[in-house]
Amino acid sequence: MDATAKPLRIPPQMAVYAEEHRIFDILQNMVQNLLMDRPEEPIQYMIHHLRRNNDEVPRVVVLGPPASGKHTMAKLLSARLNATHLTPESFLSSDVSALVEEALSYKGKDQGWVMEGFPRSREQGLLLQMSGTSPDHIVVLDAPDIVLLERNMGKRIDPGTGEIYHTTFDWPEDPEVQRNLVEPPGISEEETGKRLLEYQRNIPGILRAFPKIYKKINADQPCMDVFSQVLTFVLSKPRSLAPYTPRILLHGPPGSGRSLQAALLAQKYDIVNVSCGRILKEAAADQTKTGLLIQPYLESEQQVSDHLVLRILGDRLSRLDCATLGWVLHGFPRDAEQAALLADAGYTPNRIFFLDIPDDVAIERLSLRTTDPVSGERYHSLYRPAPRVEVHERLQQRPGDAEQKVQARLDTYHAGADDLEEFYQDVIHVNADQDPHTVCEFIESCVIRPRPQRPPEEPASA
Repeated sequence: MDATAKPLRIPPQMAVYAEEHRIFDILQNMVQNLLMDRPEEPIQYMIHHLRRNNDEVPRVVVLGPPASGKHTMAKLLSARLNATHLTPESFLSSDVSALVEEALSYKGKDQGWVMEGFPRSREQGLLLQMSGTSPDHIVVLDAPDIVLLERNMGKRIDPGTGEIYHTTFDWPEDPEVQRNLVEPPGISEEETGKRLLEYQRNIPGILRAFPKIYKKINADQPCMDVFSQVLTFVLSKPRSLAPYTPRILLHGPPGSGRSLQAALLAQKYDIVNVSCGRILKEAAADQTKTGLLIQPYLESEQQVSDHLVLRILGDRLSRLDCATLGWVLHGFPRDAEQAALLADAGYTPNRIFFLDIPDDVAIERLSLRTTDPVSGERYHSLYRPAPRVEVHERLQQRPGDAEQKVQARLDTYHAGADDLEEFYQDVIHVNADQDPHTVCEFIESCVIRPRPQRPPEEPASA
């Protein structure tokens, strides 16, 4: 990158590489751990931190009142995420710092941990934070007291294996296991009530210590429904503090509202609205070297060759405003081959939206619109008719809006849509057959929300 050359061009690969490899988050975690541990050899410590590559391992706490299913959820999570299951009961020491030290011992390992029923007070939560072993997600299971009392009083335990069963919901089929089951201590109505009261007294303080990383989940529903919600939350990424540059691609059939949505997004987020058709016309009007090459295509209403489009498009996307503010692109690519050319040039969108409308809606939107040649105002026979008879009589339809030509454009769109979706994979479909501002709100929510993590593969059965 040459800062002396104007206009300044920034290689697009820089932002894509930093985002794909989460460079900002890696540095943030490394510096945070460095300040927490204060090693004598900071450089070697940071090298070791990078070699461990364990910033993405799960660090989960599962909390809840007695009989809410903490143990079951923690076991399912640890098995699903290949993480270590930690419980306070697994330690012989009565010192509350024992579990903190155990969690700390997993800090440098690759599998992560799922901690059940800890912390039990705000003080223990602060101790966990001070150790540098703070969780990334806290699952808080919740259910009515009457449900919890019923669940707890039906609990039975196998002394040999430690497995927990229930007389109503999870009774073992093996008669030998049934004979071995015993009633665990502390499940009477009075003792359960005391533990519920203690939990309700402490949980507000615990959650104040972790205000932005917990989620309450209703535990009064089937076990696998609860686990599905828990897993979805645990796999969600916390919002990163890294500088975020939107690179948005809008794709859809003619009449789906791509230009309007691009204008709304560009206005709200101060990003660059890059319309492929408009920049081609601007290049031809400016009589640039490339513009002169594409002018015959525009005059004959033929499709401009891909390499000429990419030359002009790449020149626009590499400018300083696009590289620093972000961009919303529409009109290109139209198929997988063009998408591959765009990717080879280093321009990779981080949000891809397909605006979906039925063909008959697209034809209705385009074939019934007309333009006033005097004022330049655009009207529509159904949605915005001309205000006066004399205006209506002079309205003209663009040649490209004739029904036959609209249908031909729709056929071209459908021919490349499936391959384009397969190329990008992370496509977000939007129902564009509704109010434009409703469509824009949905797109916004997907732009500002972090993309969820892909769930790990199920462990292979023996």
